[in-house]
Amino acid sequence: MNINNIHNIYFLGIGGIGMSGLARYFKVLGKNVAGYDKTPSKITDGLREVGIAVYFEDELSKIPEAFKEVENTLVVYTPAVPKDNVQYQFFETSGIAIKKRAEVLGIITKDTFCYAVAGTHGKTTTSAILAHILKESGQDITAFLGGVSENFNSNFIIDGTDVSVVEADEFDRSFLSLSPDVACITSIDADHLDIYGEAAELERTFKEFTTKLKPGGKLIVRNGLSLQGLTYGIEDESDYCIRNIRIQNATYCFDMVTPKGEFFDVKFNKPGQHNLLNALAAFAMAVESGNPTSRLVEALSTFKGVERRFSYQIKSENLVYVDDYAHHPTEIEAVFQAVKEMYPNEETLVIFQPHLFSRTKDFADDFGRVLSKFSEVALLDIYPAREKPIDGVTSDWLLGKIANKNKKKITKEEIIGTVKASKAKVVLTLGAGDIGQEVANLKAALLV
Repeated sequence: MNINNIHNIYFLGIGGIGMSGLARYFKVLGKNVAGYDKTPSKITDGLREVGIAVYFEDELSKIPEAFKEVENTLVVYTPAVPKDNVQYQFFETSGIAIKKRAEVLGIITKDTFCYAVAGTHGKTTTSAILAHILKESGQDITAFLGGVSENFNSNFIIDGTDVSVVEADEFDRSFLSLSPDVACITSIDADHLDIYGEAAELERTFKEFTTKLKPGGKLIVRNGLSLQGLTYGIEDESDYCIRNIRIQNATYCFDMVTPKGEFFDVKFNKPGQHNLLNALAAFAMAVESGNPTSRLVEALSTFKGVERRFSYQIKSENLVYVDDYAHHPTEIEAVFQAVKEMYPNEETLVIFQPHLFSRTKDFADDFGRVLSKFSEVALLDIYPAREKPIDGVTSDWLLGKIANKNKKKITKEEIIGTVKASKAKVVLTLGAGDIGQEVANLKAALLV
C-alpha cells in the first residue's frame, strides 16, 4: 500500500496513546483525519484542538461521507476495539482498506532509519529517553511514543521524516510488522498470556522479532536475556555498563563503561535502577548508530520523564505523591525498589487498580507478594479494558493474596479520604486503567 496516495484516514480507537500519535502524524502530512473512540479524554481533547474530528457514538451516521470512499480511504484500528463495534463491522465489509495500527506503523517507518524499543517493561520510558537524546544531539526525528514525554509535552514528535523512533509492542505480536535498523529488548517477562498462552511462546515471538532487523542492523539486549546482541547492565560485564552509582540530591550520578569509551559522573534524574537501565539502553542505541557521545551524555541529565512513569505529583518535606503506570508485578517491584532507595525509612501507601481479569488471574500470587511490601495497600476494582469478567477473579479475591494487615478494598470515591486518613509519607497511585484520571483531584485535595 502506498499511503501517499491515500487522503482520508479514519481511526477506530483514536483516543489510544499509540493511535493518537499516528493520527497527529497524518494530520501534519495534510491528510483528512477523523476517528471514533468510546469516551472523551485528555487525548481526544488534544486531537480536536489540532483540527481532528473525534466521534463518541458507535453509529454509521457519525462516519463522514468522505471516509466511505473506497479508493481514497484507509481505516486504522486497534485490537482493543471489539469486533462487534458497528463501525468496525461496516468498514470490514465495505471494501475500504482496513489495517491494524502496527501494520501502518510498519509501513510508514519502513523507509526510515528506524529505532525500535521492545520489551515487556520499559518501552515507553526508553523510547522517550532515546527521542530526547537524539534530538538534543542534533537528529531530526519522528517519534511515536506510548506516553506523554515531559520534555516535549506530547506523545508525538516530528522534526524530520528520515529517522523514526517507535515502541515495538509485543501485544498481539504487533512488533513483527516493524523492520528496524537498531532495536533494543529490555525484558521478556511473562505477560499477555491471553494472547500467547504460555511464556515460551512469548519468548519465541521476541526471537522472531530480532529477525526483522534490516541487513546490518544492530540489536541491544538486557544482560541475561537469551538473545545475541550487544548487552547492557549494571555492575556486570556488559558491553554497556553502569558502575559506581551514587545518589546526590535525589539525582543519580554514575560512570559508564562502553565500547566507545568510559564516561564519568554522568547524571540522570529519574529514580529507580530500572530507569537507569532504560537510560543506558537508549544511550547504547544512539551511540551504535554513530551519534556524538558527548552530546548524548549531556542530554541524559536533562531528561524530565514521561507522564505516569514515576511521575512526582507532590515532592515536599512532609509528603511525596508519585503516580505510575505500573500494572505488572515486575513493574510494581521496580517502583517499590525506587521508593525505598530514595525514601528508605518512610511509610508507604499504595493505591492499585488491577488491569485485566486475565493478568490478575495469571499473576495473582506475584501481585500479592509485591504489594505486601508496602506499608498500606488499597485496591480498586479490576479495570476490564477489552475483557469480560472471569468467575472468581475480583479485587476482593486478590486482596486475600496480600499478607499486609493494613489492606482494604476501596472505591474511587474513597481514594482521597483513604490517603488523608493515612500516616504514610509516601503515597503512590499505580495501574494502567482509568486510575490516571483520579490523579489531578487527589493532588489538588492533598495540596489544600
